[in-house]
Amino acid sequence: MKSRDSVIVRTSIIGIVANVMLGAFKIAVGLIANAFTVVLDAVNNLTDALSSVITIVGTKLAGRRPDKKHPLGHGRIEYLSTMVIAAIVLYAGITAGVESVKKIITPTQADYSVISLVIIAAAVAVKIILGIYFKSTGKKVNSGSLIASGEDAKYDAILSASVLVSAIIFMVFRINLEAYVGIIISLFIIKSGVELMREAVDEVVGKRADSEFTEEIKATICSEPAVKGAYDLILHSYGPGTFVGSVHIEIPETLTAKEIDLLERRIAEKVYEEHGIILAGIGIYSFDEGHDEMRSEVYRIISRHDGVLQIHGYYANEEEKVLSADVILDFELGDREAVFAEILSQVQQAFPDWTVKMTLDLDL
Repeated sequence: MKSRDSVIVRTSIIGIVANVMLGAFKIAVGLIANAFTVVLDAVNNLTDALSSVITIVGTKLAGRRPDKKHPLGHGRIEYLSTMVIAAIVLYAGITAGVESVKKIITPTQADYSVISLVIIAAAVAVKIILGIYFKSTGKKVNSGSLIASGEDAKYDAILSASVLVSAIIFMVFRINLEAYVGIIISLFIIKSGVELMREAVDEVVGKRADSEFTEEIKATICSEPAVKGAYDLILHSYGPGTFVGSVHIEIPETLTAKEIDLLERRIAEKVYEEHGIILAGIGIYSFDEGHDEMRSEVYRIISRHDGVLQIHGYYANEEEKVLSADVILDFELGDREAVFAEILSQVQQAFPDWTVKMTLDLDL
């Protein structure tokens, strides 16, 4: 089985060759037929080829071995290369829009031939095939750049089809829609660039991990009989497929230090083997078997508030009379802090002899 990097490089090379050939044919057709939108479409193909080159360079740089300064590798370079691609796409889209407006102000007459239409139609078919190939390969190797290239190829096929339709309309009805189609093309290109940039920025800033993926990890952790719950799972991405995480587990307070140590080792090994996640830290929530009525009442008070997503980490310290719990409130609440303050006050009123120490936790 070929490595991830070699698959990405091979797929990108195929994209470069295909896009350069398509771009060359379209430029020739556009110049011969004096068709601005065909030349514009060709520039879009050449931009895609450049994007594939950057994908290869980014993949190579991201694949470098860890070193003293970067102990977790260089995987995040792939996100930076995606941002560079997005910037190129945005520049191409804005330039295309400006040129299209100029053509509306100062129109020129195109002169299409049957051969030019055949070439454009062939380009549509090639782009559809490339789009399917890029997306399927990107999903197999978890490459955001390839998936984005696949989406871009799909849009390119639609845009090339619009150029073809405008050419047919001109040949049949002598109505010149070229510049207006150019504006539509430019808007599609800009939209693609914005989406690419937003996705890359989200990865760099730190976006929420896929909920289905995190639930699978929690299920693996909770498969250990001693674990009553897994909470506060945080995953830090250091490139596609490279995650370092931490989690809190709820376990009986009767477990010894030796038992907890062995449990944590088993969990870390399981999570790495099944999900490829390095669990750098496993925190502990102690679960006591007593105070069931108090626990039920605390949960009832908290749960009656809107926006409460979860309560965990509950513990009643009988010796110090301290009641602890973590409360997760929905980010959509207008004022999470105010709701939490009200919860804290109500729980304190219900148990005046106890010191209530609760944490407003994050919805991770």
